[in-house]
Amino acid sequence: MDKLKAMQTFVRIVEANSFTKAAETLDLPRAALTATIQKLEAFLGTQLLQRTTRRLSLTPDGADYFRKCLAILQAVEDAEGTYRGQGGGQPRGKLRVELPGTFGRRVVVPHLADFCRAYPDVDLVVSLNERFQDLTEQGLDCSLRVGVLQDSAMIARPLGGMACLTCASPAYLAAHGTPQAWSELREHRGVLHFSGRTGRPYDWDFVVDGSVVATEIRAAIAVSDAEANLSCALQGMGLAQVARYQARDHLASGALVEVLAATPPTPMPISLLYPQGRMSSPRLRVFADWLAALVRADPDLQVKL
Repeated sequence: MDKLKAMQTFVRIVEANSFTKAAETLDLPRAALTATIQKLEAFLGTQLLQRTTRRLSLTPDGADYFRKCLAILQAVEDAEGTYRGQGGGQPRGKLRVELPGTFGRRVVVPHLADFCRAYPDVDLVVSLNERFQDLTEQGLDCSLRVGVLQDSAMIARPLGGMACLTCASPAYLAAHGTPQAWSELREHRGVLHFSGRTGRPYDWDFVVDGSVVATEIRAAIAVSDAEANLSCALQGMGLAQVARYQARDHLASGALVEVLAATPPTPMPISLLYPQGRMSSPRLRVFADWLAALVRADPDLQVKL
């Protein structure tokens, strides 16, 4: 049994979630794939897949083996790509990327066609997720993160700093008044944005004379999504702290009004996270450079931290 081919077959079946679809993409008879998996399971001494007429799922051993196969196949491809890429060769192969939902939809996804045109041999697999996953366990090549990093085992490439602001709708300000100082916020209602990963509300803080101060505000509503945070502010439910890139069109139209501009919230770091040694992959290097240039082009994502 060719172990490498067996791994490739197993991974393709899992990714396609179907023996039939995997057979079509591999241009092989379905029976050949079935025989390969049977031999692989016999060799390993464990069941990898649970198969019924309607459903295909991984066993616990299968899920663990799948993650390890991804890492092994990635290492093989990276080793080969180092030499295939010499002499002006284009980066190629699958690149699994995780993006935070709102930032990904607003900043990155609208420009993905530019990357794909520049690197047509790179097959992007993009996950939009607010609840960040373990990169190694999920077989991800990189993850874009906004905020203070927690993953100490990963390598982080700083990309920028996201400007934030405090704002409200004209209707809210007409009804409750406009705060003139951060210390007045106890008299107001706010839209609280909390982390979907930890359940903890993000701090309301401000840069005052070069120092960071935090305060509390009475919650009108709490949401775990950045788009919902912005929407609640637009509906006049309270003051909100949002990313400036999110709010700028609404500021221009007058649907939102910035308050406390002299004491803005602290900027949030933007970083690209990837496992140790993964940057040797040519396709990850070009994606990281492309992403860095995309972030640099937006002044609201390049404020000083």
